[in-house]
Amino acid sequence: MATVTLSPEDTLKLKESLKRCPEGTFEAAVEYRENSNPKLIPVIVSGIIERFLEPEAKPLLHSGKTDIRLFEDLGIDSLTMMEIVILVEETLNISFDNNELRELRTFEDIQAYMDSKATGSPTPKRAASLGFEEIASVLPQQPPFLFLNRATVGEETAKGEYRVDGGEFFLEGHFKNNPVVPASIMIEALGQLAVLFLLKSEGKQVPPSVFSETVFFKSCDGVRCHRICRPGDLFTMEVKLKRIRRPIAIFEGLITVGNEKAAFAEEIALAFDCAKEKPCEEPAAAKVNGSAHASVHSS
Repeated sequence: MATVTLSPEDTLKLKESLKRCPEGTFEAAVEYRENSNPKLIPVIVSGIIERFLEPEAKPLLHSGKTDIRLFEDLGIDSLTMMEIVILVEETLNISFDNNELRELRTFEDIQAYMDSKATGSPTPKRAASLGFEEIASVLPQQPPFLFLNRATVGEETAKGEYRVDGGEFFLEGHFKNNPVVPASIMIEALGQLAVLFLLKSEGKQVPPSVFSETVFFKSCDGVRCHRICRPGDLFTMEVKLKRIRRPIAIFEGLITVGNEKAAFAEEIALAFDCAKEKPCEEPAAAKVNGSAHASVHSS
């Protein structure tokens, strides 16, 4: 790895640019400029982001979570984001594509993107991020039976959130003077996230053109509830695709509230098919001697 030595003028300029960043940012930037060590990029980017945060948002940045949202969680607006980008460009001596930057949603997204630009590696494919309105436009489930506020969908997993606000219909009688979220609703929320994965994921294992009206719950095994959930709780959910062969997809699902495990399902099985106008082509790995698989009929 080639090394250079920064001139006193460049060192002073860099120090001035990063003077409001936390301790260690300037030192990491000098070392990066001299040695081009990509392992220093997370320290530099994190330090520059922290420089623009309000005091109450800084602990979250250092929480160790990688799915921290830039706008919703850290309070970074579009103008502040541009200030961050300009300072990162100046510090790392690289430039970014504005169109690609608009797609960055989380701290993990921005770290991975800037690392790829600095090292010359391919830009990582970002998981699709969906708000409530887009989720409602995609899923067959609708309010008041829609239990996803936001979600991200990748090639093998989907993550989502749902806030129990206390006004849900199922809390009226469950239980008297003691509202508790039914376990069946928690599993339903995981199932909806799995449906969203089938409809929006661009993963190689997922057949194209899955039709929302053909996706139905089939079975659920190995369900365990670990925590009583009440109004005010924020469900953080994740489903992972375990295996898929038309017309069945099997997922593993987990709900956490804060740092506590709330519910887990070893296997959530969904039956699915594709839009009639667009034949559902199976991934090559799912075909058996070119023959089609039988359809599933609900009993």
